[in-house]
Amino acid sequence: MNAPEGIFESSVTNWLNTSVDGAVGPYSWEVIAGGHSNLTFLVTDANGRRLVLRRPPLAHGLASAHDMAREHRIISALNRSSVPVPTTVGLCEDDSINGAPFYVMEYVEGHVVRDVDSAERLLSESARARASQSLVDTLAEIHEADLVSVGLDDLGRHEDYLARQIRRWYGQWEQQRTRDLSLIDDVHAVLVANLPAQQGATIVHGDYRLDNTMVDDDGNVCAVLDWEICTLGDPLADIAMLAVYWTGPTDTQSAWESGATTAPGFWDRNQLIERYARSSGRDLGNFDLYMAFANWKLACILEGVYARYLGGALGDRNASELEPFKRQVDSAARAAADLLNVN
Repeated sequence: MNAPEGIFESSVTNWLNTSVDGAVGPYSWEVIAGGHSNLTFLVTDANGRRLVLRRPPLAHGLASAHDMAREHRIISALNRSSVPVPTTVGLCEDDSINGAPFYVMEYVEGHVVRDVDSAERLLSESARARASQSLVDTLAEIHEADLVSVGLDDLGRHEDYLARQIRRWYGQWEQQRTRDLSLIDDVHAVLVANLPAQQGATIVHGDYRLDNTMVDDDGNVCAVLDWEICTLGDPLADIAMLAVYWTGPTDTQSAWESGATTAPGFWDRNQLIERYARSSGRDLGNFDLYMAFANWKLACILEGVYARYLGGALGDRNASELEPFKRQVDSAARAAADLLNVN
């Protein structure tokens, strides 16, 4: 099988042979579905060993969100904690090998649950309930990781997380937006004027949701994936982001249109939030503001994805595939405005 776009087969084969202990070519290559940013490939060597290779998108990437060395460092550091992450086996920062830096990690057996069909096919109803709890408890573990002992105390600034995030995402909105959407500007102004006091500094995943993890047959989280926008900061932003991504069986539909967690057995949104409050011991008294921030941030993220699709960064897409991104941007912006009583 020829290597897919994004893999320079000859030079990457040579690099794997010389840089990853025990890896033996020739290799087969497969694009792993999912994700709208960094590209992920399943690599199988001549002995059947499976590895995973991550590299930036082919074009239109924001450099800060596609720093392979940084993502490799985070995952490698978390191997020293109780957080379930894949084992990293190599990092290549020489652009001549594959056109961009990349890193390689061991393949993890498990399920990535992206839609209701896969949720019902792969997990029993009891396993879906377990996945709901495990997802929240794993997030609490991420937030409990000792920054000094894992070596990530200098990953980013500890203070003013929401202020920094709002500046970052508003800047990226301005850079990548495809149209005017006044709600983004109006919500931005309210958020800036009403920033809550931060409850300590922890690792913040930044894009934590069910399909950015792998779960086993029983629903236990066995790997947390996609650390590309991880930093240090306010842990409540993470649980708010999870809640915005989540639509449980009896919840109103969130702006994020994935239906995976609507399958029977999954918890509802408030159950996740309440479990996190108990597990973490943190005060969620000002949580509507965090939920507004998370919806607003989701709108900015999805506008960036939409812009990259329009630019062809992830291959050709037809209009019907692009429309949901635009619709979800509008819906997330509206949800943020409603939480803040912005007209």
